[in-house]
Amino acid sequence: MSGEVVNVEAALSRVTAPWQPHRLTSINDYDMKVVKLEGEFVWHTHPDTDELFMVVRGELTIQLRDRDVVLGSNDVFVVPKGVEHCPRAAEEVQAILFEPKGTVNTGDAGGELTSRLRELD
Repeated sequence: MSGEVVNVEAALSRVTAPWQPHRLTSINDYDMKVVKLEGEFVWHTHPDTDELFMVVRGELTIQLRDRDVVLGSNDVFVVPKGVEHCPRAAEEVQAILFEPKGTVNTGDAGGELTSRLRELD
């Protein structure tokens, strides 16, 4: 996708299931991913990297052990590396994630919600 115009709304329309990130584009050693979130994810950490969430549409709660962070449309929040967190969305949220290539969505937790990074069709 590098060197091409990519429309975020059009990309999100091609994501059909929650918790399955799709690569929107890459820059240097980072992937920008589009994802739909709904329900509660799994508590996890990314021991070696920060994780950026940007909400495009909806309301996302990022549960931390000491507080909840609530993001609305166009809000951005960075979960620092090593901080345990659990995203939760009462209704569908459309979001962008920005993280190093190879970052697994469930971090150190693994489990059935682990999803390989998908390419947009």
